[in-house]
Amino acid sequence: MPLTDSAIKTAKPKDKPYKLSDAHGLYLEITPTGSKLWRLKYRIAGKEKKLAFGAYPLTTLAEAREHRDTARKLLADGIDPGEQKKADKQAQKATGVTFEALAREWYAYNSPRWAESTARKASLYLENDMIPIIGARPVKAITRPELVELVRKVEARGTLNAAGKIRQWLHQIYRFGLASGVVDSNPATDLDVVAAPAKAARHHPHVTFAELPELLGKIDTTNINTLTRCAIRLLVLTAVRPGELRAAPWSEFDLEAATWTIPKERMKARRPHVVPLPRQALAILRTLEEISGSYALLFPGQQKADRPMSDNTINKALRLMGYEGRQTGHGFRHLLSTELNGRGYNKDWIERQLAHGDNDEIRATYNHAAYLEQRREMMQAWADSIDAMCAGANVVSIKRKA
Repeated sequence: MPLTDSAIKTAKPKDKPYKLSDAHGLYLEITPTGSKLWRLKYRIAGKEKKLAFGAYPLTTLAEAREHRDTARKLLADGIDPGEQKKADKQAQKATGVTFEALAREWYAYNSPRWAESTARKASLYLENDMIPIIGARPVKAITRPELVELVRKVEARGTLNAAGKIRQWLHQIYRFGLASGVVDSNPATDLDVVAAPAKAARHHPHVTFAELPELLGKIDTTNINTLTRCAIRLLVLTAVRPGELRAAPWSEFDLEAATWTIPKERMKARRPHVVPLPRQALAILRTLEEISGSYALLFPGQQKADRPMSDNTINKALRLMGYEGRQTGHGFRHLLSTELNGRGYNKDWIERQLAHGDNDEIRATYNHAAYLEQRREMMQAWADSIDAMCAGANVVSIKRKA
């Protein structure tokens, strides 16, 4: 059967490389490191050969098929597509490697080591902001003023974070070019000197603990999807990042052990994170099982079940509840941190619960193992205090010193 995008996206690495076949010799090779590489197997003059078409997702399924069809036309004319590719490269060297060629090679090399969200953003900015403007230019001919102008166009949209990322990636692409011998200098240095002034730091708004019962009450009276209600309540009870929750597959949860283990590939700090689940969170997950348990994801998208809930869904629901400018999905992390620090809990427990990084790798490994049971007790007390507050009880008695 021909390949599908969903089959490619869900393909996981194994101990040894393996193939996913499409048609007419095209296949995707999945390496143990997670790279997904397009290959074409063909025969010419009685010999079997292979041709590479780049890495997924920067080279899409449709683009790989176009490359395959082009190669098959060459074969029909008696031309070896592999030799033709070499000849094209030699011709390109005569005029200079283009920025697009260098950028795609840089992406293919680095993306297997990135978090999925980072790879997606880098691909998006390459395709939308960099390649359309300077992609066809010989990379050696591009000047620093051209790169400054490119970044200023992004800044003019008001997307300063994106502009900062593009400056960073331009610098990395040229460093890669230097190491590869493609360029002799890096015009992407010091682009930050003429960067637009940063906007005032944006804090994630959040209500006070005393206001939380009213917010939780509005969840049930506002016309929002049941999955969204469950997502908001789980953010309150776990303090994970909204993106970690939205994209969570059922396979990460052990309801019997009351733990949720998020692999390092999905974590901002690039190390695995174990989330203890209080009884209240387990009850929500049991309810979710009846709704989305047959899907891979806890929160499948409404249009495509293999894609997670939209990243705007939770904040949109909070706006509908009347909390625009007062509460965001990420703000629940700040609420928990403020409240538990105020109750005198050990700061390391709180930081570990929030999955904040630790520059000391040995200390981080020890804390990861040592604090799970302390955090389990702390998060159960947190959940119980929310129930008590919603029932009108005084939570002073729930405060605890580490």
